[in-house]
Amino acid sequence: MLHINSNKRRKGTAPSHTVHHCVRWGCLLLSLLLTTFNARSEDWSRQGTTSWMVGIGGVKQLDTYLSPLEYSGPQLSALRETQRNTHLANGRVSFQSLLQGALTYTENDPSTANDWGGHVNYDAGWHYNWQPATGLQLMAGGMIGTDIGFLYNDRNGNNPAQARLNVDVSASAAAVYHLRLRHRFIGLRYQINVPLAGCMFSPQYGQSYYEISQGNRDHNAVFAHPFNAFSCWQMLSVDIPLKRYTLRTGYLCDIHQSHVNHIRVHDYSHSFMIGIVRHFTLHTPPLRQEKR
Repeated sequence: MLHINSNKRRKGTAPSHTVHHCVRWGCLLLSLLLTTFNARSEDWSRQGTTSWMVGIGGVKQLDTYLSPLEYSGPQLSALRETQRNTHLANGRVSFQSLLQGALTYTENDPSTANDWGGHVNYDAGWHYNWQPATGLQLMAGGMIGTDIGFLYNDRNGNNPAQARLNVDVSASAAAVYHLRLRHRFIGLRYQINVPLAGCMFSPQYGQSYYEISQGNRDHNAVFAHPFNAFSCWQMLSVDIPLKRYTLRTGYLCDIHQSHVNHIRVHDYSHSFMIGIVRHFTLHTPPLRQEKR
């Protein structure tokens, strides 16, 4: 838990002129970013947390590229989360990163085939924090993420597997409430991330990966938005401070669905998570003075 601390171009001149401006503005933006995130002061420090969690739950999967049937079964997952304060907006902006992985083994209702699957996704972004009431902290911001995975069907011959690859920009919001119980503060937190726009890979229905590898591509890179590829990541957790560490338990709901290139896909997972939280403080050391 974090505390709020069309005009026609003239021949021969426009291309080089445009490139020159792009390079100059690119260098300017890069220098501003480096200055913003690497600025140092003697009395500035950052507080944060890192958590490691493992979970077990269930998943329901449908991928009509592989089968018209829905598959269901267990899922094992792991989640690493890092949050820390930044010096932006007088310490009201925090940085968060999420690294999540999952393995699934599912079966269709007639018990005639199985799917093996797995994916890894990484998201990072910033939140603005404020306190509307005592003990209550609200967070709102955005995140950028990527998701890589696969799904393999042990019954199919020609198209036995499906790849999962996308990048997106998400809106993110969270609420944290600190509850005092027997001289301890219990942290309750709910967070939701919803992708708003991105790009995803998808073959056409009936198109083989061999055809794609031979250069026969057919709109396999698709613009994704909530109306053709709705996703939602939700986490409800409880932090219980113990003597030497903080115990975190929670419920994770991860929903992915899409309907592109005549292929319907959904992946609904629900997991119980448990792990530990480490609190840390990063102090910015003063700039060293050269010895005379």
